[in-house]
Amino acid sequence: MSSLLALFIGAVAGLRAMTAPAVVAWAAQFGWLNLSGTWLAFLGSSWAVLILTLLAGVEFVTDQLPATPSRKVPQQFAARILTGGLSGAALGMPYGYWLAGLVSGVIGAVIGTLGGATARAKLAAKFGRDAPAAFIEDAVAVIAAIVVVALLPGAPVR
Repeated sequence: MSSLLALFIGAVAGLRAMTAPAVVAWAAQFGWLNLSGTWLAFLGSSWAVLILTLLAGVEFVTDQLPATPSRKVPQQFAARILTGGLSGAALGMPYGYWLAGLVSGVIGAVIGTLGGATARAKLAAKFGRDAPAAFIEDAVAVIAAIVVVALLPGAPVR
């Protein structure tokens, strides 16, 4: 189950690079994801939650700007792979499957990046402009991330 959740959180990172680690950090902060004593314990700190949440918010704004580069350029793609892998590793960590989580998160990030770009382009073509498609993609990323952490064994909502 944790590898599947890691795949999905990676796909979220493919849609919005900073949303996945921000939501994972919140889950760790709330105690839904036990990362204490691991190399990812920092994700549960108040500083990590604050910084990652701010970065996610900035990403939602900058994504709407016309000068924002494609998610498929090397820097953007790499960021999504890194945050997807990190987030996936965090989901696998409490169960001793951080490496499987990392790999699943990376695969999910690739799927989310390429699939998200294709879906958004098709939606933007239907709407005749990009903004509505971007807002829908934002909502999908946030809702999917929340669903993933709600499915964690430590989450109170199950």
